[in-house]
Amino acid sequence: MLIGEVARRSGVSARMLRHYESLGLVRPSGRTGSGYREYAGEDIRRIFHIESLRAMGLSLREIGRALDDPGFAPSALVDDLIRRTRERIAAETELLTRLHRVHAREPAGWEEVLQVLALLRGLGDDDAAARHRAALASVDEVPAEALAEAALGESDPYVAGVLRWALARSGGGTAALAEGLGSPDAAVRDRAVRALAELPGGEADALLRDALVSPDAVVRGRAALTLGTRGEADAAPVLVDLVVAGRNDTDAADALGVLAGDDGAADRIASLLVGRLADEATGASARGRLTQALAGIPGATASRALTGLLDDPDRAVALTAAYLLQLRGER
Repeated sequence: MLIGEVARRSGVSARMLRHYESLGLVRPSGRTGSGYREYAGEDIRRIFHIESLRAMGLSLREIGRALDDPGFAPSALVDDLIRRTRERIAAETELLTRLHRVHAREPAGWEEVLQVLALLRGLGDDDAAARHRAALASVDEVPAEALAEAALGESDPYVAGVLRWALARSGGGTAALAEGLGSPDAAVRDRAVRALAELPGGEADALLRDALVSPDAVVRGRAALTLGTRGEADAAPVLVDLVVAGRNDTDAADALGVLAGDDGAADRIASLLVGRLADEATGASARGRLTQALAGIPGATASRALTGLLDDPDRAVALTAAYLLQLRGER
């Protein structure tokens, strides 16, 4: 079969067939009496083999090795193809995401398109200073979801703070942050709840209420501290847990004081603290913190609890209770 017929039937141009021949990938098995290239059936199969490998993403150099090197390992080649394909998909997905975000801004002209694209690239820059500048400039230019995703991935504390500020100014990004709360990465979950704590609005509060039952103790604690200062009574049990654990216990006690704004709430919170004081599993240091937390809780239940602690076998607890009762004017 002559080169023109091979090109017509295979879909590979005559020019490309000659290029393959110059690289040694495929050589016509014979020549006609007039010197024209003549391809045999085995040559045709090799051409289709080359085209199949090209479709997989192999370079012509790699194809030559795959066809002719007896020591060539196909598994290593496939591993490399998988890696490159994933990198290409990630890059194209990132580009598509950026384009969607630009489109969401409904840009009026090319200058605005380029501005948004530059800021989106800046948020993903390897240099923290560049990300910091992009975050400061992104408040009114970049969609909130993009800011939220940048905040979820930001490890530099200064850049992260600016991103949370920008996100709070935008008032959005809750969908990305909700996804971040369920991330398998503890650092991402922590960034998500930190960002939600600075977001205004009912959607953020709803997500923080859901976070009160998160299996992640850090997420539960941050959600409770935020909601407690906002008067959410459901945060009280988690705040008591923080006092017992000694993690942000001072802030947790302050938030419990905020929640104890009326007699009913004060009695419920005092009862929670007293219950943990009576729990045999509560250690000595935790009992001391629980006693101190009663200081910020008004009402008769807290007073009775402190009075009962005057005879506590732990002298430190008894002395703390006596001091707090004196401050309350009840001794």
